[in-house]
Formats: sequence, C-alpha cells, structure tokens
Amino acid sequence: MSEVKEAIEKLRDKMDNFALAYINSCVRCGLCAKTCHYFLVDGDFRSSPAYKLNLVISLFKKFFNFSGNYNKRSKEIDSKILDELIDSLFGRCTLCGRCSINCTVGINIPYLIRLGRTFLADLSLVPSELQATVNLAVEKGNNMGIEKKEWLETLEWLEEELRGEVNDPCACIPIDEKGARILYTVNPREPKFFPLSLLASAKIFYFAKESWTLSSEFYDVTNYGYFSGDDISAGLLSERLYETMEKLNAKILVLGECGHGFNAHRWEGPEWLKRRNRFEIKSMVEILFEYLREGRIKLNPSLNKKIYTLHDPCNLVRMGGIIEEQRYVLKRAVENFVEMTPNREKNYCCGGGGGQLSMTRYAERRINAGKIKAEQIRKTGANVVVAPCHNCIDQLNELNKIYKLGVEVKTLSEVISDALDFS
Repeated sequence: MSEVKEAIEKLRDKMDNFALAYINSCVRCGLCAKTCHYFLVDGDFRSSPAYKLNLVISLFKKFFNFSGNYNKRSKEIDSKILDELIDSLFGRCTLCGRCSINCTVGINIPYLIRLGRTFLADLSLVPSELQATVNLAVEKGNNMGIEKKEWLETLEWLEEELRGEVNDPCACIPIDEKGARILYTVNPREPKFFPLSLLASAKIFYFAKESWTLSSEFYDVTNYGYFSGDDISAGLLSERLYETMEKLNAKILVLGECGHGFNAHRWEGPEWLKRRNRFEIKSMVEILFEYLREGRIKLNPSLNKKIYTLHDPCNLVRMGGIIEEQRYVLKRAVENFVEMTPNREKNYCCGGGGGQLSMTRYAERRINAGKIKAEQIRKTGANVVVAPCHNCIDQLNELNKIYKLGVEVKTLSEVISDALDFS
C-alpha cells in the first residue's frame, strides 16, 4: 500500500511542533467526553473526543517515533482501521472545538482530528457526499453549482425588490464594481433558496450608504475543503476570493454569515497558501457592529417585539473570537433578548458543522446530536432563534421541525433589516 505510505509522509510534513506536542500530551483523563454533544446524547465511547483523538495519535505513533522521525519497522494499515477512522473523524465530529476549551492540558483536538481527515483525504477516503460538495465548488465556483446566468438573473430580480423596499428607483446591487470598499460574499444557498436573506444585506448596505460590490464569478463564502481536510482544494477556494479582491481592488473582504467560511478564509486560508493578504477580512457581523457603533444605520427595536435568542456558531465564536459583536447588535434590534445557557464560547454545537449537513449517511446521528441544542432553545421560551451562519440555520430548521420547537430561524442581517428605522 504505497499510497498509504505517501499519505503518511504528507501527514508528517504537516506535523509542526505544536502538533507533536499535542500528540504526546493527552493524559487520557476523559473529561472531554462531558463536553461533546455526540457523547452526551448517545453515551457511545466512540463518540468521546479522547477516543477520536487517540485514533489519530495511534495512527501517527504506528508510523513515527516520539520525535516524529519515520519508523521503518512500522506495519501497513488495514482497511478495518481506515473504516474506523472514517466513521469517527467524519461521522462523530463537527470540529466544533468545545472539547478543547475543556481539555486539562490544552490540546487543540479539532486541529488533530482535521489532520486525520487530511490523511483520509490523501487516500481519497472522504465520504462521497462531502467530496461531491467540494468537487462542485472547485468545478463550478460555488457549492450549489449555480450557473453565472442564474446568479445574475437572481441579482437583477433582487435589485428590483430592493428598489421597492427602499422606495428608490436608483437603489442597486452592484456587480464587479472596481474600487468598492467592500467585496461581499454569500452562501450560495441564499440566492438558491433564501434570496430574502441576501436582500436583507443589500438593504442594510443601502441605508449605511456603503460602497460595496458582489462578484459575478466568485462569491461563495463557504469552503467545504476545510471540512474534508483537503488543503489543496480549500486553499484554491480561498485563493479565488483573494484574487477577486485584488482584481476588483476592494478594501475589505466581507464574509457573509457563515461560521466555517469565516474560519477558513480569515484564519486558515493564508496558512494554506503561505501568503499575507494586503486587505482586511471581516465577518458581516463585524460590519453590522461597526454600522451601529458609528451611527451609519438606525434601528427601531419596537419593530421586533417577539422573544429572540441567539445561537453562537462554533467557528465564529469559539474558533473565531467574534463573541460580543452580535450581542451588541441584537440587543439594539429587538425588544426582548434571552440568552441560551450555556452561551458564548461555551455554547453547544447545533450539530450542523464539520460537513455533517452534506453527509447524508450520518443524518440520524446529526439530528440526535442536535437534541441538546433543541432543548437549549426550548428552555429560553424564544419565538425567534438568530444564527449568524447559514449552515447553522439549515440544521436549526431541521431541529425546529423534528423536535417541534415552534420557532422562526433568522440570520442576524434579516433581524437588523426588519428593525431599520427609515425616518
């Protein structure tokens, strides 16, 4: 199995000093189990973060010694072990990172689990549904396979809607406008299934008098290569956005409400590509925060009278450090805001991350693991759940239906758009 040896060599190349330290640091205390939504629901030892981590550690130690040098006496890896790696690393983990903040020795568990996914990706063992999503984004420029004509026709229709909403025949949704301050990116599910979400963002930009644009070619904020472990594809998807920024000479790459998209393009992309960008990268959440703080938009919270609660997307909050901005914004947009418990960096994953939404083979596990989030929502008594991440919204909509929560699920931009003060 020469391909296994090649994959192991690639894995070793990615093992920096931090990874080597993590691999040799686990004390097997098992405390991380109580932090994982999978384990808390099913109680299966295979769902424990320590078990999943130990699979990666065992894989490494099978081929390398303590210092990371190759062990020539190591044996080949059999298909049973590979099947277990696939099931555990892809099927029982959302890379949410909650285990790491509770690790007694501070191991970055998602980092090592993603390295394990990278090993499987090098062997072409990524679950086919997830791999198909990556392939579609690489081949078509977006993970929904939307053709350029369809994208432009949707924007043309939304522009007409925008003009009616703001009562201004000159209001526009700019496309490929050079020199704009902001290049805005969206989840392709917005133009495909949730166009009013994109309209909400356009409406906010209009009232903020923002200089912004969309790209006709590369506008996808998602990056499923981050989930699959394929650094080459993930880097390519990030590079397309970076090159579009430079082509249009924009100042700020604004990532639409997408947790993993923010993590991938803001933090991981420069590492995958070994480059330093000459422009800023921000989440739409940060832009909304700035608009309110600077007085560029005015809100009337009395327009949102229901009870609202906030879901913290793992990649945006725990992994990305954007914690208080959405709270600042939401508290000024609604009359009644109630926190989930726990919240902020200690929040529970909704269950939709890690590529789970694309992997239908694990759908039952995903919904079961989401039970904890469903109960969190129910306990708030909220009518509306706000989630600044479209992957989270898809999962929360399923949980809403299956667990009969009776709530609405909205993006932060949609709530802000509803509260805009026209006076």
